[in-house]
Amino acid sequence: MGTRAVLALGANLGDREDTLRRAALDLAAHPRITLTRASPVVRSKPVGGPPDQGDYLNAVVEVDTDLSPFGLLRACQEIEQLHHRTRTQRWGPRTLDIDIVVYGELRLDEPELTVPHLRAATRAFVLVPWALMDPAATLEGRRVADLAREAADLGGLGPDTVPLLPAGPGGEDRD
Repeated sequence: MGTRAVLALGANLGDREDTLRRAALDLAAHPRITLTRASPVVRSKPVGGPPDQGDYLNAVVEVDTDLSPFGLLRACQEIEQLHHRTRTQRWGPRTLDIDIVVYGELRLDEPELTVPHLRAATRAFVLVPWALMDPAATLEGRRVADLAREAADLGGLGPDTVPLLPAGPGGEDRD
């Protein structure tokens, strides 16, 4: 058994729902990553970045991995590249973004990677799908659902959710 990590996925360009679904399947197909749970997909307004970009679709997945945190980061970046991610503007539009929210109990603050994710505890677009996936989840000693209710961007979330993956292995109904 490896380390449990929570990853946040987001997209606001192209076929967003399909991209998120394919990214989750790409994670599940990695030989050193096991997808254990997936949240529903939620819609959110952009936070930061240019004002004219479209809404995001967001989801959270839980994985088990024997990759190091930096190895997991590289795997996530490779999947982003498969989906034509370009890094031209901070918080700008993107085909896919995959962030490591937590990596076990590790606390890490390096230029390339910070875990827990620096802004995860204040971002409804991460917290809401995470709480839907795992109602008992905690982040930095607080319930994720409670943090979600306090998030400044909570009003920017759409009321609709759709499954990221079908029920079954790696899907929402798997425990």
